[in-house]
Amino acid sequence: FVIATGEIDFSIGPVMFCAALIGGKLFVDGVPMGACLIITILVGLDSDFFSGFLVAYMGLPSFISSMAVMMLSKGIGSVFTKTQAMSWPQSSGEGGWYKNLIKMNVGGTDIPTGLIILLIVAVICGIILNNTKAGRYILCLGSNQEAVRLSGVDVKKWKLLAFVICGTLAGFAAIAYVGSYTIVSPGLENFNNDAIASCVMGGTSMSGGVASIGGSIIGDDYFLLQEGILAMGFQKDYQYVITGIIVLVAVFADVRSRRKKN
Repeated sequence: FVIATGEIDFSIGPVMFCAALIGGKLFVDGVPMGACLIITILVGLDSDFFSGFLVAYMGLPSFISSMAVMMLSKGIGSVFTKTQAMSWPQSSGEGGWYKNLIKMNVGGTDIPTGLIILLIVAVICGIILNNTKAGRYILCLGSNQEAVRLSGVDVKKWKLLAFVICGTLAGFAAIAYVGSYTIVSPGLENFNNDAIASCVMGGTSMSGGVASIGGSIIGDDYFLLQEGILAMGFQKDYQYVITGIIVLVAVFADVRSRRKKN
């Protein structure tokens, strides 16, 4: 959503980890798990609301605002937890029911509830982006913001909404992360480049105006493929070669597809 407006967000990884750290610390301090999950999502929402406000209403470049929020998130997460790693409960412990959001065992069969939720969220986001006024305005901002503004649209409001959606989903991602790995450490900032690359490889234009939710999901399979290459026994040097070829093929296919459409 943010890239579709022609902006960028480098803070999603640190925001996600900050939300996970704060939620874990609150649970350790005795806050019920349900409230911790809600607060985790709100931390992500508030962080990108702040970043979006700086961009939309204060006129800061998104590169600068997201870098500032990235540093703030890393610092706040570390300060809040006193630089200690937070361990969320195991599935068998008190409050461990949240892990059912990632994987649920029914009658001895593991159901990938996390994957199901991901697909549901992707469908909802696709509908918002392609079939609602908000989505059309967000895409139009990336195509020609000045024309949208001159037509009487409140561009600030819709640009801020794009950041809010991004931050909210970063909060959901924090829950997915701790549901899979349980322990989260301060100072982490992974997934920034992965998230942006997934969008671009999935057909989202870095200049804005063109975006695809389904394409982003498919683009993310590239990173799953990287893990698969290692699992097949290839050395890391070969991983770089193979993934480089894959990137070139994907970009070439995208360029060719756009030329045909034009």
